[in-house]
Amino acid sequence: MRRRSPMAPPAWFVWLRRVTLTVLTVFTVTPVYVMLSSSLKPLRDVQGSFQWIPSVFTLRPYVDIWHTVPLARYFVNSLIVATSATVLSVVIAIFAAYALSRYRFPGRRVFSVTVLSTQMFPGILFLLPLFLIFVNIGNATGIALYGSRGALILTYLTFSLPFSIWMLVGYLDSIPRELDEAARVDGCGPIGALLRVIVPAAVPGIVAVTVYAFMTAWGETLFASVMTNDSTRTLAVGLQGYSTQNEVFWNQVMAASLVVSVPVVAGFLLLQRYLVTGLTAGAVK
Repeated sequence: MRRRSPMAPPAWFVWLRRVTLTVLTVFTVTPVYVMLSSSLKPLRDVQGSFQWIPSVFTLRPYVDIWHTVPLARYFVNSLIVATSATVLSVVIAIFAAYALSRYRFPGRRVFSVTVLSTQMFPGILFLLPLFLIFVNIGNATGIALYGSRGALILTYLTFSLPFSIWMLVGYLDSIPRELDEAARVDGCGPIGALLRVIVPAAVPGIVAVTVYAFMTAWGETLFASVMTNDSTRTLAVGLQGYSTQNEVFWNQVMAASLVVSVPVVAGFLLLQRYLVTGLTAGAVK
């Protein structure tokens, strides 16, 4: 007869964990299944009583989503805005985090607290100030920021950059300073040590920051609905175009939502290993 290890959890806890995980899995998968099944139904079936198994399967909604609204243009806008905001956020965060992690200078602590304190305020508080700033800059200089992709990139940069700096500082603190010293001995300057030694060692943390910044910009709707016009509208706001005055094309909404989710889900699955490592690194030294 096998003896149970003294470190093993009791049987009731194992079963409780299984039941809890099963319930959470069902709770998570059910909306995804409803979205997928609804995207494969004709509109009349979606508007009627819900059926778990569609009586008629059709791929027509996946074809119509590109014609009902200019989804391709919205996709390009979202890709440009999210990618630009992510690249700028990551590049600036790397240099800022390196300075905070490796150097001691006047105002360092104040700057760190200020960067972190910006995350305490809800984003909607910055909507009106940013709107007025962009409009006044346009009136004073003639540079049309309001309604442009550039304004949206700057807006998302203000959201993702503080958290990116804070996360990378914690990760860089876990990298031994001896690596910097070894790079200096080999003739590297501060920038050379950062780019040739620290950045390769900090890849998991950089990937975590990249995923966070991209997801923040990709799915944001509040600022995108105010800061854009018909030509610069992003995907998250463009999904509203499937709602007309008389009806809502729910099957196309579901199909477009799945298409919109593909880049984020695919990127998360590909970078999951680096993401988990980057989020947990530095927690235990």
